Amino acid sequence: MNEHYFSIIMAGGVGKRFWPRSRKDSPKQLLDIIGDESMINLTIKRLLKVSPLERLYIITNYHQAEMILAQNPNLSWENFIIEPSGKNTAPAIALAAAVLKKRDPEAVMGLFPADHLIQDEKDFIACLNEGVRIATEKNVLITFGIEPTRPATGYGYIQVEKEPLPDSTLVYKSKTFAEKPNLETAKRFLSSGEFLWNSGMFIWRADVILKEIEKYLPELYEIIDTLSGTMDTEMYDKTLQKLWRTIKPVSIDYGVMENARHVKVVRGKFGWSDVGSWDAVYSLEKKDKYGNVLRGDGYLLESSGNYIYSSGAQVFARNIHNLIVIADKGVILLIPRDESESIKGIVDALPVVGKEDLL
Repeated sequence: MNEHYFSIIMAGGVGKRFWPRSRKDSPKQLLDIIGDESMINLTIKRLLKVSPLERLYIITNYHQAEMILAQNPNLSWENFIIEPSGKNTAPAIALAAAVLKKRDPEAVMGLFPADHLIQDEKDFIACLNEGVRIATEKNVLITFGIEPTRPATGYGYIQVEKEPLPDSTLVYKSKTFAEKPNLETAKRFLSSGEFLWNSGMFIWRADVILKEIEKYLPELYEIIDTLSGTMDTEMYDKTLQKLWRTIKPVSIDYGVMENARHVKVVRGKFGWSDVGSWDAVYSLEKKDKYGNVLRGDGYLLESSGNYIYSSGAQVFARNIHNLIVIADKGVILLIPRDESESIKGIVDALPVVGKEDLL
């Protein structure tokens, strides 16, 4: 891999859709949602195949950094870029780009959420290598587009040109970004062959993304530029705390990608999922002959299509169908599988009903 390449893991979220397993002190990326290892451990192992430990960074808050270090003794504080609070993806990416540019003016950065699943790592690494090559040679912004396998309504889409770039078999010019569609539109996207799932994974040179942020998010750029001047000085932490409070939250897609002119897309088929809900977990797990998934102790009778997780209590049920049942840390959640993305509404209501201690 290019000696100027750095892997950046974005790990600041809590994962409200995975409550009650995911909480402030046990966020989604630190849980074994799929298999026996935490999501972030799987991501770290995957990225260490393309960049050495000294060129791997995790951007997150201080509290989560401590928890990640506890899970990964091979990491050190040198592997972390600390953001005082979550401000969505654009500020986090801008800060990471400034840190990398300070370390290496020719830095190329790959950005990856901590909690995504990739089943075909060989194809993923091939796509990553090609994206890094293009990003090194050209002043472009590259995102990963995933070939859709179904008319999904839970993802944003990217429309690309029919043919790849002349000097690549995997990288395409983007035409437009599309918000999460309804089912009819998603079916049309799928049949066209031109629309890919927007994965939220990116590759670009640090100097290139900072120029785009300066163009489209000038207030954010000014703050990051001021911060950059204090890096490696005793004033940095104090300045970071002071200026970070003034930053307006904004996503990199909305703030930059949807406006930028030089966006390219690496087209991938590597078994990607953002594992965005319990229903998504159900779809990825092995099932019994009745379509049930049971993680924990218990027994299901005359039941089908259920995802059951229990960290302690034994779960017994009869004649239940297509439910999510989560029993963890003194809380039991029951919700229809096809409504599992609405768990966030329950979580948002907890402080209102005096149950903030369950967050």
